[in-house]
Amino acid sequence: MKSIEDLITDQKITRKLKKKLSPKRYEHTLNVTKVAYELGRSHHYSPNKAALAGLLHDCAKHYSNKKLLGLCERYHISKSKAEEANGDLLHAKVGAFIAKEKYHIEDPDIFNAITYHTTGRPSMSLLEKIVYISDYIEPGRKHGGRLDLIRRIAYQDLDQAMLYILEDSLEYLYHKKVTIDPLTKETYNYYKKLRRE
Repeated sequence: MKSIEDLITDQKITRKLKKKLSPKRYEHTLNVTKVAYELGRSHHYSPNKAALAGLLHDCAKHYSNKKLLGLCERYHISKSKAEEANGDLLHAKVGAFIAKEKYHIEDPDIFNAITYHTTGRPSMSLLEKIVYISDYIEPGRKHGGRLDLIRRIAYQDLDQAMLYILEDSLEYLYHKKVTIDPLTKETYNYYKKLRRE
């Protein structure tokens, strides 16, 4: 098996992703990879492993909702009602499967970081938080709100950054009247309670 260092520098992975993803999505992926690496270093976590999870977090983003649902049926990947209605959520679970099958990733923490990078979940691992936050704060993102504040906080306190991102995301989703995955609400409640303790 290749080491994390070998995988992150493996040109096959980046070439394959470049072919599959739109130019904008590929640029986003590279940005997330860089931020994940930096957050890994700041929080005493393997920067190479963080970067690899960031690199693969959107590896199923190019699939249509119909294709994502078909892959879930074919490979017995469970899905919530919110995920069925929204491919933007479903690509995460399918992406974890693709990381294993097509990119030969065997690390459960990387699978979980990919699986939960859209919804979050209570009691996330350090890597899961790094990927979730990196996806939100990478330099190509332009959403307003507290983005600049969250970018600064992320390098000091991942849990506080999680809470701010979840607050802003839920507010955005409510206003857009998009189906919200219950797991995102659970995650928000978990980090809100954690900050009070």
